[in-house]
Amino acid sequence: MRLINKLVLLTLLSFPLMAKEASVKQLFSVQTVKVKQESTNHQRKNFGFVKPDDARVHHIAPRFGGFVEKIYADKIYKYVKKGEPLVTVYSPEVYKAKEDYFNSYNYTKNKKHKGMLKSAKLKLQLLGVNHKEINELVRTKKVSFNTTIYAHTNGYIFKKTISHGSAFNAKAQLYEIVNLDEVWVETKVYEDDLSWLKDANSFDVSFKSNDTIYTATSTLLYPNIDPKEATLTLRLHLKNANKELFPGMYASVISKDKKQDYLTLPTDAVIRKDGKFYVFIVGEYEGEYDPLEINVKVLNPHTYIITEGLNAGDEVVSNALFMMDSDAQINGLY
Repeated sequence: MRLINKLVLLTLLSFPLMAKEASVKQLFSVQTVKVKQESTNHQRKNFGFVKPDDARVHHIAPRFGGFVEKIYADKIYKYVKKGEPLVTVYSPEVYKAKEDYFNSYNYTKNKKHKGMLKSAKLKLQLLGVNHKEINELVRTKKVSFNTTIYAHTNGYIFKKTISHGSAFNAKAQLYEIVNLDEVWVETKVYEDDLSWLKDANSFDVSFKSNDTIYTATSTLLYPNIDPKEATLTLRLHLKNANKELFPGMYASVISKDKKQDYLTLPTDAVIRKDGKFYVFIVGEYEGEYDPLEINVKVLNPHTYIITEGLNAGDEVVSNALFMMDSDAQINGLY
């Protein structure tokens, strides 16, 4: 009984006569935060995967058939540089074309008209014979049985279809070389995000493997929807000069719109009740907090935009809102 009387006494002491009736008086330590006017932007988070840039995928497919004599690029995922030898082959067709060129050179070297020589050289060029090999033919005055195929670009060997002694036909793909200096990130977005993407003008991409924040330089929204997931694919273009990004890596994508001025509060300073949003604004007297209905929009997972009900500088409670809510209900303030 004495304990009950003590609680009643504490409750009476917590509501002095000068306090307004429509207020909540709290005895615990209350933390507050002020409404800020910030220049910031909306953010949304999506996830995606790294893919090779299609324009940087190169197929080594000779225009002639032949037989493999020596392989230099002998391992999958080996890194090769542009101009580096990949494989040396013997091709009867190329050997015959080199003989024709050499004979034409000897026949026309003392003649004014070089049409035959130009035609023979063009045939070698159309077959894909490297210009160094053509020049070497004239310099050494010797027709080599073998022909070397060189890398067209820097990159990694993603596919290799030959081994020592292999035979291949014209147009057969011997190698696939993928240049990863620039890559794509493909991220899934929902259909109702289309209006948001029209305003989004910045995309920050991060990965678990490093602390770098990559900025997308261009985007493309694929014009088809996955009917099973009701999602579209957004493609982002990233620079990868340090070769830290590889196909299949998991990416987090933060999209942002243009910066605007907003009134903001942290989400833990706002309570949602029956589909409405409330704050507890600092009252006229010390220790008083009045419930106030406001209108908000989500800025990001940690911040609300205040669209109605508060002004910059207004001070509201930022902790233990459930206790404020209980007291407000007991006192009939809602």
